[in-house]
Amino acid sequence: MSRTTLSDLGDARMSDDGEQSTDPARGLRQVLPWIALVIAAGAGALLSVGAFLGLYVRPTSDDWCALWKTRDLGVFGITSDFYLTQNGRVTNALLTGLLYSDGMRGPKLLPAFLVVALGSGLFLLARATLRALRLPFPAAAVAAAVLVLEALLFFAGTRAYQVLLWAPATISHTLPSVLGVWAVLSAVWAARSRRRCARGTAVGTAALLGTAAGMLSEPFVAMSGLVAAAAGVLCLPRFGRTRDRFASTWCAAWCLGLVIGLVLLTTSPGARWRRAQQPKEPLTLSGAGETVRDWYRIWETIGGQWAYVGALAAGVLLGLAVALSPRRPRDGDVRADGEDAGAGRASGGTFRVAVLVLPLPLIVLGSLVAAYGLRSGYGPTGWTYARTWTSFVVPFLLALCGYGAWLGYRLGRGLKSPAPAGDAPGSGAQPSPPGVRAARLAALVATGAVAVASTVALVPAVRTLTTQTVARSLAWDRQDARIRAEVAAGRSEVTYRPLHIGVLAEPFFTKVYEKDWAARCTAGYYGVDRINPS
Repeated sequence: MSRTTLSDLGDARMSDDGEQSTDPARGLRQVLPWIALVIAAGAGALLSVGAFLGLYVRPTSDDWCALWKTRDLGVFGITSDFYLTQNGRVTNALLTGLLYSDGMRGPKLLPAFLVVALGSGLFLLARATLRALRLPFPAAAVAAAVLVLEALLFFAGTRAYQVLLWAPATISHTLPSVLGVWAVLSAVWAARSRRRCARGTAVGTAALLGTAAGMLSEPFVAMSGLVAAAAGVLCLPRFGRTRDRFASTWCAAWCLGLVIGLVLLTTSPGARWRRAQQPKEPLTLSGAGETVRDWYRIWETIGGQWAYVGALAAGVLLGLAVALSPRRPRDGDVRADGEDAGAGRASGGTFRVAVLVLPLPLIVLGSLVAAYGLRSGYGPTGWTYARTWTSFVVPFLLALCGYGAWLGYRLGRGLKSPAPAGDAPGSGAQPSPPGVRAARLAALVATGAVAVASTVALVPAVRTLTTQTVARSLAWDRQDARIRAEVAAGRSEVTYRPLHIGVLAEPFFTKVYEKDWAARCTAGYYGVDRINPS
């Protein structure tokens, strides 16, 4: 009967015939899933609260305009209005019309949809990536990493309400990332099918989705275009990592769609009108310096939130789980050094270096373009519009997790300490000394503690978000009932008390009523001539 001692952490395992087989990673392999489940449960609980808070969302800022325009103009009417008089974002307007076509029901359900769609997409993408690398799939560790990334995206920033609960912002800046993840998944599935019709459909769909994204969010266009262009170049067959041009063709179709959508947006009457409100100044050396300073302020704010380290820690745990999971080698497997057995050493080494190095400059460049756009569109305070950061925060978190997974995999392969090639179990391979075993456990505990601590650090933000959202919904419902009773009684003017949340505009944000678009949209929503301060 086989036995193991706790002090050995599973370093030695006795086989049925009494022969000792070296398995120094057995203890870590047994405890890792439990650590992952604890982390996943904590992050999942926070995300569940965020999704449930959607039921307490009430109109504010752009909601007022979207509600009455959708009601009075219809879905295609508000789409035309955006194209002709607002900003030219046709996809944005169409989605807004569809979402608000049943009042606030759509905006209330949107947060739950975002959490589920993004989480499931990232989970399936991780599964496809590990399968492509011929590596094991530790479901618990993958789920923990995905949930931690989502929790950090929605709650670690300075505008949690806008990133998750405010529909106008989530349509423009959160939904595009979900679209991008599922677009990549569709390409992966088409590549695996190897059917010409499936691949042709995927390429055509990429062009259509890229066009839609181009008329949805300019920051996402910049970030996804850079990533797709870099991926398309790396996937050219001449570099030896792909057998055909499907991946590069798909990336090219996506980039072409982005360009088409962006051209349609920038040439629209609405976009021309918006640019006329704040004409762009020629790019000068001082202007470029101001843009760089804005970019620095953005990343100073992001870097000030230490909880983002949780993405790195979750990646390390994922890499450890992958490395320590038992698997049967197959032809073309990725070797312990991370190189594909069927690829040339030079090609594989160059590819690995490119994959490791490229994310950082791409994120830097994409965020710099976003900072320039924010300054051009909103002036010196444009960089504070943190809801627009999502387009590069998502790849930033994915990059942190990816770097952590690579580090954890390398660490796990080293900790596994396999017997030399050709050695049979018990042929002389010795268990790791106690100091090394203690170091393994300490590294695992420290990484898990960081991941747990980063999740716990989000609890105050979630608690504040919950308190503010629920309290505002109760106050809004009371005021809404009063105003509707007054309108039913024949009043053409009503009073309104601003109920601020999420650093968003409410009626009377300016003293000049004619320039107060929030007040005028609120009056249109209630069907009165004017609203006055309460």
